Amino acid sequence: MELTCSRCHQTVLGGYCYCPTCGLPQLIYSAENSADGGQGNRWGEAVRDANSVDWKSAFRSTLPLAILAGLLCSMLSPAGDFGVLLMSGTAAWAVVLYMRSQRPVWVTVRAGARVGLVCGIFAGALAFAASGCELYTERYILHQGSQIDADWKKFVDLDTQLSQRITAWAGMPNSSDVQAQESQQENWMLTPEGHAGFVVGNFTFYSFLLVLFAMAGGALSARLLKRSQRTGS
Repeated sequence: MELTCSRCHQTVLGGYCYCPTCGLPQLIYSAENSADGGQGNRWGEAVRDANSVDWKSAFRSTLPLAILAGLLCSMLSPAGDFGVLLMSGTAAWAVVLYMRSQRPVWVTVRAGARVGLVCGIFAGALAFAASGCELYTERYILHQGSQIDADWKKFVDLDTQLSQRITAWAGMPNSSDVQAQESQQENWMLTPEGHAGFVVGNFTFYSFLLVLFAMAGGALSARLLKRSQRTGS
């Protein structure tokens, strides 16, 4: 028997207790019981709207994976270079674990993206904190500040040379005002404030990328699992 969803008006195949398009739980009432004055029958158990998220269950599924991903995506791990891909896979797996405990056993793309968002926020914040602790340990505990400053100066010099080459390649005028501005910018980047500001900005941007890729991984996982549920049915 086929039904029509009261929310999106899409066809719901027999045996489904929820709409495969919008996730609305479908209720079936028996005409015979209604004629006898009965309340009517529903599906065997209450089902959850697949567009909503049970956050208590989501946190249980997400938090352990987010902690592991946050550490692997930080400067503490060599895998940090592949952090965005690792974050996408972690969020996708978090959605899989979350869906195993749900009725119905799938969620919409929007709900998957929200689960991925939570995973990305936890992992991004932990990666930010772990990378900051790593730099603090190297500078103040291991006394590697001179080496860090030397590497930073090399980076600033290379960045300045690259900027000058791009300016010359683009045919832009290299006046004395432009040179003075570049020199002022280079001097500021070599200050402790400039160095710290660059590092914090870099960590923040990286954490933001982790959140975005986690949302994408969660949404993609929900979409693929939803499609597999349809195919299996």
